[in-house]
Amino acid sequence: MWVDGLNMAVEKKLYWEDFVPDVRESMGQVTVELNEVLEFASRYDPQPFHIIEEQAKQSIYGGIIASGWHTCAMVMRLMCDSYLLNSTSLGSPGIEEVKWPQPVYPGDVLTAYRTVVETRVSASKPDRGIVKTFWEVENQNGDLVMSMTGVNFFLRREVDQ
Repeated sequence: MWVDGLNMAVEKKLYWEDFVPDVRESMGQVTVELNEVLEFASRYDPQPFHIIEEQAKQSIYGGIIASGWHTCAMVMRLMCDSYLLNSTSLGSPGIEEVKWPQPVYPGDVLTAYRTVVETRVSASKPDRGIVKTFWEVENQNGDLVMSMTGVNFFLRREVDQ
């Protein structure tokens, strides 16, 4: 469950210049709740191993697992709470890669991390920069359950004249 809720009152805004390559930072934790797994999967990914306990027990997973897309949504919330809502984010043109190497089970406690891979000034719009980020998500045992690489646009604090 989300502890802090929306934190819209912020003191500092993160600009493109604040994203430093090769620094790994925690984005927080979330506990995977069974009711949320069932609700999300019933609505968006109704495969039996996400929503039907008896069939899930007979699957290769041995029980109900969260949809990978649900895991992405939980991580998106952690991204928002930990830095995006406190930034000059202009959105993202997309994700380059998403992997789910291990299943996520109800009751798992997920910890998400972000590492800036590269930053560069936009060639076409010099008032903004591009940040390429690698996100990793581990369960309570330290097992990698998701990784993702993508880019975001952020306003620059200092624009070259």
